[in-house]
Amino acid sequence: MEGQNRAAISPGLKVKIVLKKDQRTGVLTEGIVKDILTKSPSHPHGIKVRLEDGQVGRVKQILRP
Repeated sequence: MEGQNRAAISPGLKVKIVLKKDQRTGVLTEGIVKDILTKSPSHPHGIKVRLEDGQVGRVKQILRP
């Protein structure tokens, strides 16, 4: 899964994340990365980010332009 490596994610990148409330259903939310919240270089469930609209979740997909 591409959202597991911190090096692949940077502010301004368009991504799809799963919010905490949507973890059971797997519903993805699209947005632009504002902040990277995970400090470790990788995470098995996806790197945690904050989107520009303030939502926080784990990256499941990186959207290519």
